[in-house]
Amino acid sequence: MRLILTVILFLFTVSSLADTRGFDVRDLVSLDRVSGPQVSPDGGLVVFTMREADLEKNKGVTGIFALTLGDPTSTEPRRLTAKGVSSASPAWSPAGDAIYFLSARSGSMQVWRLGMRGGEASQVTDFPLDVTSFKLSPTGDRLAVSMEVFIDCDDLACTTKRLDERADADTSGVVYDKLFIRHWDTWKDGRRSQLFTAALASGHQAGDPVWVTRGVDGDIPSKPFGDNGDYAFSPDGEQLAYSVRLAGREEAWSTNFDIYLASADGAGRPRNLTGANKAVDTGPVFSRDGKTLYYRAMRRAGFEADRLAIKALDLASGDLREIAPDWDRSAYGIQLSAAGDRIYTTATHIGQRPLFAIDLATDKVTQLTDVGSVSGFDLAGDGLIVAINSLKSPADLYRVPGAGGTAERLTEVNAERLRDVDMGDYEQFSFKGWNDETVYGYVVKPAGFKRNREYPLAFLIHGGPQGSFGDSFHYRWNPQTYAGQGFVSVMIDFHGSTGYGQDFTDSISGDWGGKPLEDLQKGLAYALENYEFIDGERVCALGASYGGYMINWIAGNWNEPFDCLVNHDGVFDNRFMGYSTEELWFTEWEMGGPAFANPEGYERHNPVRHVDNWQRPMLVIHGALDHRVPLEQGIAAFTALQRKGIESQFLYFPDENHWVLKPANSIQWHDTVNAWIKRWTE
Repeated sequence: MRLILTVILFLFTVSSLADTRGFDVRDLVSLDRVSGPQVSPDGGLVVFTMREADLEKNKGVTGIFALTLGDPTSTEPRRLTAKGVSSASPAWSPAGDAIYFLSARSGSMQVWRLGMRGGEASQVTDFPLDVTSFKLSPTGDRLAVSMEVFIDCDDLACTTKRLDERADADTSGVVYDKLFIRHWDTWKDGRRSQLFTAALASGHQAGDPVWVTRGVDGDIPSKPFGDNGDYAFSPDGEQLAYSVRLAGREEAWSTNFDIYLASADGAGRPRNLTGANKAVDTGPVFSRDGKTLYYRAMRRAGFEADRLAIKALDLASGDLREIAPDWDRSAYGIQLSAAGDRIYTTATHIGQRPLFAIDLATDKVTQLTDVGSVSGFDLAGDGLIVAINSLKSPADLYRVPGAGGTAERLTEVNAERLRDVDMGDYEQFSFKGWNDETVYGYVVKPAGFKRNREYPLAFLIHGGPQGSFGDSFHYRWNPQTYAGQGFVSVMIDFHGSTGYGQDFTDSISGDWGGKPLEDLQKGLAYALENYEFIDGERVCALGASYGGYMINWIAGNWNEPFDCLVNHDGVFDNRFMGYSTEELWFTEWEMGGPAFANPEGYERHNPVRHVDNWQRPMLVIHGALDHRVPLEQGIAAFTALQRKGIESQFLYFPDENHWVLKPANSIQWHDTVNAWIKRWTE
């Protein structure tokens, strides 16, 4: 009988494996993306955003969903906002009887309100310009909103009129007299993102906007990725703290963000609270009594990857102290506990991004989650609701005890979509890299893995360069898409990566082609020696941004192990990069000053100087809207390959920036890359 059961179990296992398949880019672009959990004041409900793919319209549409907490019979989220029109940034009213959110359902992006007792959503703001972010005051009677305006205008109508006049003009030329002339993927048109407040009437309609930051020649929130975490109401709703960079003509090479305190009614002049620090000050959060302002700060001007320390500023005395000064990690967004005695934050940490609690009295740091990456969190009674993702799983919601412990899974929004998908197993490893220092990496096995087989290797190199290829579910560079194609993936967090201490992060500056290359070489050698299922004769290297730079550097300095290369938006000529990228603080810190002042810093590890050694087939990919690493860098690399007679292709996206975001383009990207690496490894 036992033998019969064993045979049945074996046959069932074989049948189950036969019915599974590898993860594919079409799965990737179709997944629902959970983010931004917000817990109701009574702790009984969590609302969150979920991006759903609309493949027919080639875009993602964000909706707002709710999940009842503490009820084991309520396991399925319910939709709160209309399908097909994006709604985002939900925020609870202080009484918990409604949520406020952003939506363009009226034809422009405005603030809306949805009561929790039923009924339709109502429009709260009706301004002539799009609302780009908002925050509800703790007292519930006032909104802060951001809108893009011409700062020499007196009102919103002036900005609207000027935009209409430009649209109707016969000429298209624009005269600039200072940098930034362009940023990320857009050309500047003279507008600034500015803060306004508006009183909320009893009918929940916003009154006329009051321009709080009038005369401020800076963007709040910051561009291109700032949000409403760049500003905060005081507990009484009477003041606004906000972070802004006021650098004049030096803006393109300055990282000096300061935090200002302004009256929420626009009266008086804002007060600079952090003027003594010439580096980044950002993310203001008031204490529960309004007497202390917490925020995050860097200490070195011009360095965008410096450690973000947590600061506490006494608003009455001006006394300033650092929270947990011995914690050598860089804090992301911060939130106070309900009692105001702890700060919660996330930080990259040895290939993960856990949630941490910091005791304000003792500076003790406690790690609350162990694996994966926390992408959002909010308080829920004596615990937290967090969004966690990993190398094998897109984000879902979990409940985490406030003192740490086992995370309880609350949602599985993609369970049905991934029901027959075999995700590749993964593990973290470490080895002795440059100077015999410990370096970490990950290996992801192919779908349907069999130990007695050898598989080709996709050697993935992260960008940044101060970044990490960690335990997270990436929507542009996801190792599971290669696992699904039968590849092993190996990723190395070389010197310069984040999450291993600030000295480790600092070590790449001025040495782009040195320590990181040695780490990659030793990391690949370690993987080939310790994972017998990797076929060392079938290896392709792939990277984007700094990873693309490294592909160009590898092409001239380390050809031996690779059958092919893939370079997405990579730097080809450091010197030209120093004169053409938009955020000059980045190149000037990394290369030791402006290109004209320190040409040797740009030439020391410049890929263009080693083109004579290029041999391996390379696929080059670039987007026309990429102003971070301009298009000509990709064209130049392809030109070099073609003139040398090296097998090469150039994939060009006229409508993508530094990233590939449109679902159809993502599918084309992956299909092209997969065809390229299979061509050279089969």
